Amino acid sequence: MKIDIITIFPEFFQPFLETSIIKRAIEQNLVTIDLHQLRDYAHQKHNKIDDTIYGGGVGMLMQFPPFYDALEKLRTKNTHVIMLTPQGKVYKQKKAIKLSQKKHIILICGHYEGIDARVDNFIDEEISIGDYVLTGGEIPAMILSDSIIRLIPGVIQQASSEEDSLQNGWLKYPQFTKPDSYQGFDVPEILKSGHHKNIENWRKRQSILKTYQKRPDLIKTIKMTDEEKQILDEIKSKTDK
Repeated sequence: MKIDIITIFPEFFQPFLETSIIKRAIEQNLVTIDLHQLRDYAHQKHNKIDDTIYGGGVGMLMQFPPFYDALEKLRTKNTHVIMLTPQGKVYKQKKAIKLSQKKHIILICGHYEGIDARVDNFIDEEISIGDYVLTGGEIPAMILSDSIIRLIPGVIQQASSEEDSLQNGWLKYPQFTKPDSYQGFDVPEILKSGHHKNIENWRKRQSILKTYQKRPDLIKTIKMTDEEKQILDEIKSKTDK
């Protein structure tokens, strides 16, 4: 996969690209991430890429020509262009899975009061990481990149990503490690039993319970199996009393 990021702050990404899993993915040629300074495409003096807003308004707006030129240079027939904006659809794990299957993604990072609306003609979708406003699109671009790259085959163990929270709609079950007892807090005995089927059943139930307790809003979006529906009904009958 190739990811191009258009930004006025490419230096913002350096620690992200040089750390942990992202760094290893790049070194193993599983992903290529290139940063593009929008000011390199500026049409005004001093590499200025913003101007006042037609019709009036507070602040400055990022100009259309630099984005047009950058996209014309970077896009191919396989490119998927994403603009990071609070006006976009809120990002979900299902979208991360779909994007991880793309060959080439361009991420556009806005700033100031936003970007000249003519850029809308050259993007495939707008994505928001939440219903709040940040100073720019760099942090959302890193969030998307991280969530996508970790799903690329070979970046992390497939079994690990398949059991992530939200991967199948449910939150992940509680997990524990050594020591098995500390200050009166113990690891559940079933996890030390060695009985894999019982452990699997316990984890499934705990996953459903955690989702019901912490994120009940997610349940209406999950296509449940008959077994999952039965477990959920049992949990509701016990916890809603």
